[in-house]
Amino acid sequence: MDAPLLLIDAASLYFRAYYGVPESITAPDGTPVNAVRGFTDMVARLIEQRRPSRLVACLDLDWRPAFRVAALPSYKAHRVAEQTGPGAPDVEEVPDTLSPQVPLILELLAVAGLATAGAEGYEADDVIGALVAVERREPVEVVSGDRDLFQVVRSEPTPVQVVYVGRGLAKAETIGPAELANRYGLPEAGAGPGYADLAALRGDPSDGLPGVPGIGEKTAATLISRFGSMEGLLAALDDPQSALAAGIRAKLRAARDYLELAPSVVRVATDAPVRKDRDDTLPAEPADPAALTALQQKWGLGTAVDRLVAALAAHR
Repeated sequence: MDAPLLLIDAASLYFRAYYGVPESITAPDGTPVNAVRGFTDMVARLIEQRRPSRLVACLDLDWRPAFRVAALPSYKAHRVAEQTGPGAPDVEEVPDTLSPQVPLILELLAVAGLATAGAEGYEADDVIGALVAVERREPVEVVSGDRDLFQVVRSEPTPVQVVYVGRGLAKAETIGPAELANRYGLPEAGAGPGYADLAALRGDPSDGLPGVPGIGEKTAATLISRFGSMEGLLAALDDPQSALAAGIRAKLRAARDYLELAPSVVRVATDAPVRKDRDDTLPAEPADPAALTALQQKWGLGTAVDRLVAALAAHR
């Protein structure tokens, strides 16, 4: 297989780094740098293991987009930090010692010469979905601990897989259409989009998605397999002659308003206006070696930066 384009769900990785590396890992001045160290080490290991030709760290420029909240006010509502006053923007509840590390992670990516990408008003999932939608050169590997991104897997025109790190990078699973179909009981053809509709039916408390009461994962998979999509399922709901059991029909009718809105919340926005900060070709050496060394020394990033530099050089 050709060397892939690696799309990294940056927030997913640095949250996992923060919780996976002890907070006792600090800079010389005592500032916690556990997320920076862990994230840098994960990126280095991904380059070593996946051997990409291109790499983009995808960013959340809006963690709770207005268009999703307008469709479903409960979307991620439980993650909103206490607001400072009337009309204040929603702020995600993030650990106090993680927030200061995020700008340092972005600075490190910049001096290392690794591309980042974002879209104003959109989440990293949308950035990834939009980059996948236009990719016609290399196979794509999406690295995330978020199952929502299973929806982007495909076989054509270029294959797309998710490197799922929900249990850590050491236990990463590579999920393509066949694996997704087998895991959730979906048809392999269209397994990615089918997963998004399954997730809408099943619900996801971590995102504030209620789902349809009484419809579990297996029933959701059966319905999407039988009717092809949420749109096909709604058409069947409107057809009294369709093969929907009376009990299922009643549950779907009760949740009709939710079902009409849920796809716009769950599906990635493949038309997100993505902007990259630089070319995504993986460099053979850091863009600014002196600045990277200065960061390494100031913040005590040690072997994590050394490993990243070595991984880039090995790619040469």
